[in-house]
Amino acid sequence: MNPEHLTTFGTSVLRSVGVPETDARLVADSLVTADRWGHPSHGMLRLGWYVARIRSGAMTAVTEPVTVVDGGAVSVMDGREGVGQVIADTACQDAVSRAERHGVGIVAVRNSNHFGTAAYWTRRMAAAGCVGILTTNGSPAMAPWGGRVKTVGANPWSIAAPGGSHGSVVLDIANTGVARGKIYAALQRGEAIPGDWATDAKGIPTTDPRAAIEGILLPMAGHKGYGVAFMMDLLSGVLTGSSYAAGVAGPYVPDRRSGCGHLAMAIRIDALMDPAEYARRVDDLISTTKAVPLAPGAGEIFYPGEIEDRTAGGGLSLPGKTIHDLRELGASCGIAFEPVESA
Repeated sequence: MNPEHLTTFGTSVLRSVGVPETDARLVADSLVTADRWGHPSHGMLRLGWYVARIRSGAMTAVTEPVTVVDGGAVSVMDGREGVGQVIADTACQDAVSRAERHGVGIVAVRNSNHFGTAAYWTRRMAAAGCVGILTTNGSPAMAPWGGRVKTVGANPWSIAAPGGSHGSVVLDIANTGVARGKIYAALQRGEAIPGDWATDAKGIPTTDPRAAIEGILLPMAGHKGYGVAFMMDLLSGVLTGSSYAAGVAGPYVPDRRSGCGHLAMAIRIDALMDPAEYARRVDDLISTTKAVPLAPGAGEIFYPGEIEDRTAGGGLSLPGKTIHDLRELGASCGIAFEPVESA
């Protein structure tokens, strides 16, 4: 499927509900990029969620964030319920700008919305010569360790750094065993999920994605995943002055203020060492890692972000349910949607 056609369609849909052209294209590109990376959980299936939130007034179509605290290397930004991708882009650009002046830049964001794939933004900071770190909180997805009521979000985070001759090195993970969007993606495809991803509302492990969405996701690495998620909520919600725990609403809730917060950090490489020496060292780290003898059944060792780099250059495919939903969404906006295959 042609990525540019999808991006143009997404841009037109968002413009039809009042999102300015530049912002609409940014959001659409972030979703299509996620699909191209092989992460449909954060791709175009979310477009209808954003439109529903704009139509209800839970999310503001025209994003006008304001800086409420300016402390030099650090600042606090109020997103004022605008579009999450636009807020995240503004915050990350501000963090890089502050890092250019101070060596490090930190921007705390409150009153934002879901911003898509965190790596989309940290990669931009890495491209600007910084180590980029971005955290966010989200609506309750899992129970605290030892509990049976969900109050803890998946609360994903990403780190990206210049990768020497390899582009960027990128980590982007949720603290649940899988991102909740992967369960929505399985539901779109009509597929069962692995039995260790989630429990139903009664705490019984389930392979039914719908029961999992209504139930409780399991943390990655047991109590460790819960602990990391808790701390990401502290950084993204408590520290920023935004909502936290059960006070955050997810992007699939059409009519409730999100209240999610983010923390964007940029560390300028050349403030710490000569960029050429850094590039030599990271190249050595990557080559040393990839040279490790393979375990039985393994075909190759990848450094973080390498798989996405390899898949990003081609076309993409969408589940039939997503195509159906996009067609209906387009019709509701007066925009025809017919998939176009890549040349």
